[in-house]
Amino acid sequence: MPDLLHTKIASIGGIGDRKALLLEKEVGIKTIEDLIYYFPYRYVDKSKYVKINQIESEEVYIQIKGRVISKEIITGKANRLSVRFADETGSTELVFFKGLKWMIEALKEGEYYVIFGKPSKFQNSFNFVHPEFELLNKHLAAPPEHFSPMYSTTEAMKNAFLNSKTLSKIIRSAFALIGHGIEETLPEYIIKKYSLSSRANALFQIHFPDSTENLEKAKMRLKFEELFFMQLEHQITKSNRHEKSKGFVFGQVGEHFHDFYNNHLPFSLTKAQQRVIKEIRADMRSGHQMNRLLQGDVGSGKTLVALLTILIALDNGFQGAIMTPTEILANQHYNSIKAFLKDMPLRVALLTGSTKAAERRKILPKIENGEIDIVIGTHALLEESVVFKNLGLAVIDEQHRFGVQQRYKMWRKNTIAPHILVMTATPIPRTLAMTVYGDLECSVIDELPPGRKPVTTVHFYEKSRRRLFDFIREQIRAGRQIYIVYPLIEESEKLDLLDLKNGYDAIERSFPLPDYHISMLHGRLKPQDKEYEMDLFKRGITNIMVATTVIEVGVDIPNASVMVIENAERFGLSQLHQLRGRVGRGAEQSFCILMTKDNLSADSRKRIETMCQTSDGFAISEADLQLRGPGDIAGTAQSGILNLRIADIVKDEPIMREARRLAEFIISRDPQLLYPDNALLRKYIINKQPEKDYSMIS
Repeated sequence: MPDLLHTKIASIGGIGDRKALLLEKEVGIKTIEDLIYYFPYRYVDKSKYVKINQIESEEVYIQIKGRVISKEIITGKANRLSVRFADETGSTELVFFKGLKWMIEALKEGEYYVIFGKPSKFQNSFNFVHPEFELLNKHLAAPPEHFSPMYSTTEAMKNAFLNSKTLSKIIRSAFALIGHGIEETLPEYIIKKYSLSSRANALFQIHFPDSTENLEKAKMRLKFEELFFMQLEHQITKSNRHEKSKGFVFGQVGEHFHDFYNNHLPFSLTKAQQRVIKEIRADMRSGHQMNRLLQGDVGSGKTLVALLTILIALDNGFQGAIMTPTEILANQHYNSIKAFLKDMPLRVALLTGSTKAAERRKILPKIENGEIDIVIGTHALLEESVVFKNLGLAVIDEQHRFGVQQRYKMWRKNTIAPHILVMTATPIPRTLAMTVYGDLECSVIDELPPGRKPVTTVHFYEKSRRRLFDFIREQIRAGRQIYIVYPLIEESEKLDLLDLKNGYDAIERSFPLPDYHISMLHGRLKPQDKEYEMDLFKRGITNIMVATTVIEVGVDIPNASVMVIENAERFGLSQLHQLRGRVGRGAEQSFCILMTKDNLSADSRKRIETMCQTSDGFAISEADLQLRGPGDIAGTAQSGILNLRIADIVKDEPIMREARRLAEFIISRDPQLLYPDNALLRKYIINKQPEKDYSMIS
């Protein structure tokens, strides 16, 4: 009875059109299937009661039996109902801001109730804001639940009385309505192999468990199913790509590559770089389109690997392109590659939103007729006016900053899609790489070039600012340059942070002209102003660059030896690591100074300690994943990872590994899922097909 699962929730008794619209708007619940997949985030034992004089914490939901002593409407800016509620040990206040007319009639003086909610502390006393309540006699008539589900709700839902208790009743009604209409999605051989609950039983038990054991079995089944189907889709995409994605065959490594490698290579490649180039080379001569993710820590030499890869494309009669998310990064790649190729007869062009119309009119025909070998640019490369003669390789840097549809346009730049090399300087933990990039081949440069000195990272509290300024003066006297990074551009009433403009004024007072020169860089500057400020810093005319995180990627000044990060506690570990990577690019010892307020939360302290203890980007990324969850690391939002309903990619990594092994095994034997025992898997995948399939895009 699958149709019932897709029935609109308004058909469930007690919901109606108004509440159905609210549930859709607030939490995306449209159908009965959406509703029963809206899992509790915790469970409360409603067979236990707390005495008022035993309330100790604001962190936990509790239940109290007592009676209403008094009630009063208190008028003011926002009217509220204050109810005095007591048991034999004392009294507490129940506060209601919404539905006052209904509340004052529902709560009768002298009557006994059970209240349920989370205490709040106000003026050294505990109270309850909008607790659930039920007449004691009615409450005791039904056996109390040991596992009462708690659901995430919004303020608008609470105002419409769609609290956890109401949601629980609605979900029970939904199960009664669909009866046995929940079809199985996993074949019997998988259920037996892993001793999994049935889908129907797991879904009921996750909402209304009758024991701890059955709750854990339900969680295991639903987590495994979620991660397994994610991995199965990755494996199908990878298999389809190998079967269907015809690619240009780059059969030779020729004159351009050998000339550069033998005569112009600025330093010897690391073993990691050599290994990665071999992996890329094997892809590009296989006859299949390459889709490879190149991970490398800040300063590991990804740009050089990208250039060598492009030279192979050129040796085979094709053009190469590098697409970046920012003009600063595009300019850096352009300048680096021009410098690498200065003694070779190759033509490189830069195309960004700031390229003047006259310059564009010169560049575009040369790209189309093949006079330009390598094009470096931003989103401007995706415009229809940019036509390549024969694009064979597209390198996409910091790819998580581009949407899928934007990358799709890059695929359309040739009749056969070009080879794609995706680069990221954010090292991705293996756990996350398996989840987000499971359908890409993955190469890792896990070695820094010889001679690189690790950046020394230290933590300063605000009270040490004078010491910091003395250190900066000492570094400037030694001929070095300084970055000072702020999280905001202008002062915010909500955030107590040192903002960029106030910080700039303070730095200017402490480092006055004519002894010191300061630049300021932020995202709101016009492109030409950004370029002007960067140029002053590059040429050593300014000593200090005061900036926002616009310098997180794409700034390469070897003489800059100090990175000061203000309000470092406000940054994630990944971002702190990216910022630190802006220094340590020259021969001199470099420093990263993390400035924080004196009082730090436990998480903030852990982040700062991690940064001071290690410069290994992969270790930092793992720590970030543990501290913050998948969040926005490497732009995972667009990957679908945040849509996981129950699995946690950190805590449930063992389940994910097993799910991946199983998916790989199944697709290696039955790529199209045509075997009879895989019929349920095929049905699930067919039902999941999106309207427009971008699955082949890296």
